[in-house]
Amino acid sequence: MAILAALALFFGTVFAVCCLLLGAFIGSLLYMVILHHRLKDAGLRREEMLLSTPLPADTDLPHVVVQIPSFNEGSVVRRGAESAAALDWPRDKLHIQLLDDSTDETADMVRAVAAELRAKGFDVVALQRTDRSGYKGGALHEAMQKTPYDFFAIFDVDYVPPTDFLRVCMRPFFAEPHTAFVQARFDFLNPHENALTEMQMVTLDAHLGIEQATRCWAGHPLPFNGTCGIWQRAAIEAGGGWKGDTVTEDLDLTYRGWVKGWRALFLTSVGVPGELPADTKTWLRQQQRWQDGFRHVSMRMFPAILKSRDITPSAKLAALLHLCMALNQPVLLVGVVSGLLAALLAPQLIPLLLTLFVITVAWVLICATTFLRAGHNFIRGGEIRPLEFGVVLLRFVGGQVATVVRSLGVHVKKIFSKPKPVVFDRTPKKGA
Repeated sequence: MAILAALALFFGTVFAVCCLLLGAFIGSLLYMVILHHRLKDAGLRREEMLLSTPLPADTDLPHVVVQIPSFNEGSVVRRGAESAAALDWPRDKLHIQLLDDSTDETADMVRAVAAELRAKGFDVVALQRTDRSGYKGGALHEAMQKTPYDFFAIFDVDYVPPTDFLRVCMRPFFAEPHTAFVQARFDFLNPHENALTEMQMVTLDAHLGIEQATRCWAGHPLPFNGTCGIWQRAAIEAGGGWKGDTVTEDLDLTYRGWVKGWRALFLTSVGVPGELPADTKTWLRQQQRWQDGFRHVSMRMFPAILKSRDITPSAKLAALLHLCMALNQPVLLVGVVSGLLAALLAPQLIPLLLTLFVITVAWVLICATTFLRAGHNFIRGGEIRPLEFGVVLLRFVGGQVATVVRSLGVHVKKIFSKPKPVVFDRTPKKGA
């Protein structure tokens, strides 16, 4: 009996620690909302100032390479390539690379679109690979070696940048030449297609409008979002170049460059519309890839951040807290299992365990609601009314439960199967 009591106490303690960790992780979102309100006015003034930086005459503008990665996404290839060609930039200084790793008829479509645009006088090249080594990171790395130019605008193939994107987003590089990249805000082509896309719109608005904007304003590490941004070559090379050994090559390069002293800019006022996954299976796969990639980068970058002598303690803390968000799912899974075992071994602990559980859930809901509503209000001006927003919040909770359940299934499957190499599971698009 003593052994059972000790085990119950152990599992109960683990459950309590997991509740505290989850509370701290989610509480960081509430802290970001508070920090956002403190820094917003100064941050928006700085953004306005940077975007008012005059551009040189067209003859003195730098060459810009537009890179559009694709993989079996024939429904959106033409739209993506034509939107790149429509960008307002001197024709002789605009270069378009279609980075295609497709294994279906998309490959033929990419070659055809590239030929059509070349016939119209655009510098467009189809860079097609057959082995997908390094996935998106590998494609970006290989493409960069094929051009001598210094600025790279990257768009996932389903995004449609406004024609003045380069005219607007290149300005900060002239004001602050040591900027690693300029990141524009995602907007959406199909936010109201169904309940799932509406929920994604709200959650991504909170991520971009609260997390990304506040990180930029506070001088915290600003992760590249993988698309809708412009990098300069010097920053990419300083970070060691694009790598394909993680499924979040954008977060990976961001932190490698940040440790070397390169900083970035997030633009709240520039939106680039793209397509949201409209079915649950695709969305869950996307969420799993992001979670896996976050953990890969966290394990890689923790030691480098801790050892660095050039990063202030406050900046280190901000970076480590950001990367610790990758532990949300593992901590939740361990907490649930530990709580159940403690309750089975010592039923008298159930009231205490339930109290901890209810407090944690209430705290999570308060923080999540505040975070999501603040992001929606900032980006959309509160276009979703409070009652409708409550429904969106319920969808969000259901989505988080679904991602945890799927993640548990993935991890259990890994335990009982042979180790497999990292695979980039690209989110398919249907041309909304």
